[in-house]
Amino acid sequence: MRSPAPKVLIVGASRGLGHAIAAEFSARGWRVVGTVRAGSRTALHDLARTQDGRVAIETLDITDPDQIAGLRDRLAGQTFDMLFVNAGTTTHDEHARPGTVTTDEFERVMITNALSPMRVIEALHDLVAADGLIGAMSSGQGSIANNETGLRDIYRASKAALNMLMRSFAVRQADTARALLLIAPGWIRTDLGGPAAPFSLAETVPALADVLIGARGTPGLRYLDRFGKTVPW
Repeated sequence: MRSPAPKVLIVGASRGLGHAIAAEFSARGWRVVGTVRAGSRTALHDLARTQDGRVAIETLDITDPDQIAGLRDRLAGQTFDMLFVNAGTTTHDEHARPGTVTTDEFERVMITNALSPMRVIEALHDLVAADGLIGAMSSGQGSIANNETGLRDIYRASKAALNMLMRSFAVRQADTARALLLIAPGWIRTDLGGPAAPFSLAETVPALADVLIGARGTPGLRYLDRFGKTVPW
């Protein structure tokens, strides 16, 4: 009897990098559940229409704890081989510094990039198979050791905070066989990365998928780039 196709839950898959990752996994034969915010048709809806049932869509705003709880209830009883949290944002002014950024803007970025992904992981981790993978989209700019320019202070801080929170989660998960992964994809031409980014989605996403799939089976937390190389904390 043929084994069932592996299944991935991608949180934040409506467009850009998340949508491209969903498309890549579906093309590789995975069953995909992707989340989008309510209220509009997205690129993921268009993908699902062409994938013969391999792509399903759930609604979620990761900054809303009640919606996270609702998603957990709707997915109860399902098992995923991989959970990957892609959702994120940046400041409206990438040159904003702690002395100039508004409190509201700082809170928005930190809640979206650090607190909310970890709330999702804390709520959904028990839906992941014992030998599966739990991952989140970090950034090379979350590396404290690699910060030699001092630019994009608030975004950097949010990704460094995500890394630290994921590290704490990993300590609590030390007795499990699950792989845990923070991934730094590089600077990519998306709505978030902007048109000046040097790499396209087509150049980047297959490598990201290779790293995600290849990381399964190795327990513990790693912080890797899209080539599978370790990023310094």
